[in-house]
Amino acid sequence: MEFQAVVSARRMVRNYTDHSVDPTTVERILHNALHSPSAGFSQGWAFLQLDARADIDRFWAAATPDGAGEDPWSEGMRRAPVIVVPLSCKRVYLDRYAAADKGWSDRDESRWPVPYWHIDTGMASLLMLLTAVDEGLGACFFGIPPECTDAFRTAFGVPGDYTPIGAITIGHRAPDRRSPSLRRGRRGLDEVLHRGSWGSHHAR
Repeated sequence: MEFQAVVSARRMVRNYTDHSVDPTTVERILHNALHSPSAGFSQGWAFLQLDARADIDRFWAAATPDGAGEDPWSEGMRRAPVIVVPLSCKRVYLDRYAAADKGWSDRDESRWPVPYWHIDTGMASLLMLLTAVDEGLGACFFGIPPECTDAFRTAFGVPGDYTPIGAITIGHRAPDRRSPSLRRGRRGLDEVLHRGSWGSHHAR
């Protein structure tokens, strides 16, 4: 697809068919994530790929609160044949910037204006979402509730210094119910762009 068509077609898909996804397609999605930018080329991310039904069921059992999964939204999401969990690792960034060419040997986190380990992993996640669209698939990024993080780590043996920033379902689209939030409408560029100063709210 043309890049602009990919961007325009991207949306969160919450309903999937039961059809499997070609493993080479999943590999392409994951390879594209590696082209995400990262501070200091730290690449402090990891991706947990789940495509066996037993592993997917284990994910939903560990990463969702008790009683979840009984609504139509969850039912459609749980049919996805692939889940990728992107994880960030702060330690990798602190180690990288303590190296001689960076020189932050004190490893002081206050030097970081924002947590780039999460941001970079989020950008890698977006590349996965866009690649899924380019491959003719649907995908959805969603959060793992904080109270479920420990259970998720235990279920899959994830080290404590890796943080799941969310999860991505991937699969073939089924007829989907549009999110009620979309009624808010997409904000126009003239509403969010400030030219020259914050008070300047005009389009070109």
